[in-house]
Amino acid sequence: MSHIPVTDTATDARVGQSPEAPRAAIRRTALAGMIGTTIEWYDFYIYGLAAALVFGTEFFPDFSPAAGTLAAFATFAVGFIARPLGGVIFGHFGDRVGRKNALMLTLFLMGTATVIVGLLPGYQTIGIWAPILLVTLRFLQGFAVGGEWGGAVTMVVESSPRDRRGFYGSLPQMGVPLGLVLSSTVFAAVSTLPDDDLLAWGWRIPFLLSIVLIAVGLFLRSRITETRTFAQVKASGRARKMPAMEAFRHHGKAIALTVGMYVSAGVPFYIVSVFVLSYGSSHLGLSRSVLLTGMLIAAVAEALTVPCFGALSDQRGRRPVFLGAAAFTAVLAFPFFWLLATGQTGLAWLAMLLALAVAHAGMYAPTAALYAELFPANVRYTGTSIGYQLGGVVAGFVPLVAGALVGAADGAWWPIASIWAGAALIGLVCALIVRESRGRDLHPRHDVRAGEFPLPRTTTDLPDD
Repeated sequence: MSHIPVTDTATDARVGQSPEAPRAAIRRTALAGMIGTTIEWYDFYIYGLAAALVFGTEFFPDFSPAAGTLAAFATFAVGFIARPLGGVIFGHFGDRVGRKNALMLTLFLMGTATVIVGLLPGYQTIGIWAPILLVTLRFLQGFAVGGEWGGAVTMVVESSPRDRRGFYGSLPQMGVPLGLVLSSTVFAAVSTLPDDDLLAWGWRIPFLLSIVLIAVGLFLRSRITETRTFAQVKASGRARKMPAMEAFRHHGKAIALTVGMYVSAGVPFYIVSVFVLSYGSSHLGLSRSVLLTGMLIAAVAEALTVPCFGALSDQRGRRPVFLGAAAFTAVLAFPFFWLLATGQTGLAWLAMLLALAVAHAGMYAPTAALYAELFPANVRYTGTSIGYQLGGVVAGFVPLVAGALVGAADGAWWPIASIWAGAALIGLVCALIVRESRGRDLHPRHDVRAGEFPLPRTTTDLPDD
């Protein structure tokens, strides 16, 4: 194992890697990352649920029901356009100023935008300003999420022992299913209201509850410390003036591969978690409550399987785990809709369970460690964020594209299954190209590919863990 030099153990203590309690610091950082991403994705997903169930009527009442739903999905997609920009901006500050400060800001910005959505008057009250403000707030949500994932997984993976990065890195990944659990639970509760009450005020409750979650998240993140890896980057003067330019110039292939791998996981995920809520109730005769309950069951199961797949990637490698899950996802595309089209509750739930707890979890869990291991320390926050969020742009437009294709195909689902399978195959190819990264040294002394030189060694060496 290679060791990274520092001059004294006091520096180690300041960045949360004290020799006396390294494991406690790792667990604290991982927990804060998991809870923070859970809150961020809760905020992001309640918008998607509202877009599928409410926003078409509340903010686009002059449209037909189908056109109103498409318009609502379009505002959902706007958040994904903003995500790469957020990844660049927050990645810039995360790689130059610090991971922790950038993550505090992403959480605050996301929470503020979400709460304001809950207070936003509808079209009947302020006219055209209602959808304009809705799109603006959605953009801010996407901008904040763009900096969240890369920062959270960078902090956790950099703080983790070399042989447990897959497991610890998967804990922030749990924020996706846990955020879906929270959002689905709250929306399932408010969906029991009469339709008039739901449209008048009930849909606002999930957004307003965000203020409590944000306060909890900010408190937890204020208690974590900066990573030793970033402290070394700063101390050695290796922080880049323009991390995004550096990432594209020297690590363009890694960015392209991360985009493709995200697309393979993200496209099926947003088909299941957003599009199916509308399609299942309008074309397949499944009730709204059945779909939301199925989503809840699948998300709970995925929260349990994600760390299992992450730990498996520590044992077997990132590539084998991802490849197996991507192949399963491609095979599942058409059977998923066959099960859903039966209209039977148990089979619909089984389809969602396989899609989220097995297919998505198997691809998504190892990517936290994999992405972080592909980039050097001085552009890691930026590189992981850009790759992930550019893939998110593709995935974010899937509900909108799926709605248009279903309309053109007279309600048939085969075009959506084809998109799903094609996305999985893209990820499969990318995973075949990418090199296995398990065990790679993450410290700045090894950033030779970017034109860096090793730090001078001293007599005080610290292990990864």
